[in-house]
Amino acid sequence: MAEFDVIIIGAGPGGYVCAIRCAQLGLKTAVVEGRETLGGTCLNVGCIPSKALLNATHQLHEVHENFEKMGIMGAKPTVDWAKMLGYKDDVIGQNTKGIEFLFKKNKVTWLKGWATIPEAGKVKVGDEVHSAKNIVIATGSEASSLPNVTVDEETIVTSTGALTLKSIPKSMVVIGAGVIGLEMGSVYARLGTQVTVVEYLDAITPGMDAEVAKAFQRILTKQGLKFILGAAVQGAEVTKAGAKVSYKLRKDDSEASLDADVVLVATGRKPYVAGLGLEALGVEMLPRGQVKTDAHYATNIKGLYAIGDAIIGPMLAHKAEDEGMALAEIMAGKHGHVNYGVIPGVVYTTPEVSSVGATEEQLTEQGRAYKVGKFSFMGNGRAKAVFQGEGFVKILADKDTDRILGAHIIGPMAGDLIHEICVAMEFGASAQDLAMTCHAHPTYSEAVREAALACGDGAIHA
Repeated sequence: MAEFDVIIIGAGPGGYVCAIRCAQLGLKTAVVEGRETLGGTCLNVGCIPSKALLNATHQLHEVHENFEKMGIMGAKPTVDWAKMLGYKDDVIGQNTKGIEFLFKKNKVTWLKGWATIPEAGKVKVGDEVHSAKNIVIATGSEASSLPNVTVDEETIVTSTGALTLKSIPKSMVVIGAGVIGLEMGSVYARLGTQVTVVEYLDAITPGMDAEVAKAFQRILTKQGLKFILGAAVQGAEVTKAGAKVSYKLRKDDSEASLDADVVLVATGRKPYVAGLGLEALGVEMLPRGQVKTDAHYATNIKGLYAIGDAIIGPMLAHKAEDEGMALAEIMAGKHGHVNYGVIPGVVYTTPEVSSVGATEEQLTEQGRAYKVGKFSFMGNGRAKAVFQGEGFVKILADKDTDRILGAHIIGPMAGDLIHEICVAMEFGASAQDLAMTCHAHPTYSEAVREAALACGDGAIHA
């Protein structure tokens, strides 16, 4: 029986980052992972492969739509789907092998197999039982299911199956207008698939700033995606021609159906903690299946912790990473902390959409006095030069103190631009602080500065 200071169950972003930080802090660390490769859902069948396909299809879009505008002439390329999937797989391999290298570099032990926790302080992997002063549940999440919808990962798929389709479908129905559905829908729309998105709510991307969500839907519609909002899916079944999705409109209970080659179920994710033995152990759970923890990620069982998608909060890889690092610090006797008010969110479509902090709707609900600074990318020289003038930067600041309360960006490189605002918010900066900081010209980041200026006397280029 091997003894460790920490055993982490799950090698996704939360688990592997926690493990590396634990090892750096001098803790003898092991990670249990049943996949053949490290990295969890994110690196294997989530964040990384989807970004590879988003990149490939964006390049295809540029060739077809913008090359001639720049004087680049020639025959339009065709898609070798097998080769594109091979590129995606190569990207996955590079990343997962990178985590394996980091484990060896930091002397983290990989216990290959699936874990159970037979008792406090013990982890069983296969026939071997290992002991640890601390055990961390970092098992991530799995795709949520829908009644009367049976996933076979070939015709009716989750995001996992959508990454490995045998051929490019002529038509696809996406159930759910959240991040995953819109990203994968964008991939296939650029490949020529007729994509229809069916969403239960009356707006896309639930929780997003309403003004941004409205602009986002308008842009995606121009790109060829169709939206049916306020529709409750009643079921999906495989047919001889592909699949049929039936739905009922909430406004009048009228029923309709859609035929498609492939159906993508993208209705969110739920914690994956089955098989660990938590119920027998007496671990307290929350109503939605998350492990209940305190402010220091501790469960009600001494020495047992949980992080990432397994606990409450946004199901984001970087949130899990931050919690992994914070928990490692705590277990090493230091102070670990996560500022949940400054966790950005990104949608990696074109244009990208990003946000941090409060939305206008949230501030209104709180009764908080605020001001809005906005700047359109149409006024940004760099954005116009690359045909990405659609979208805007929106900064929300306290009306009295000018402190930045939130920001929302739809436009080029939004996922990167949001981070200067994150840093500003972490330091309690005002919009004026951002506005008075020199930004290089010509860059997309100037749009952020202009939005900050708009919180004061006004933007320069508006």
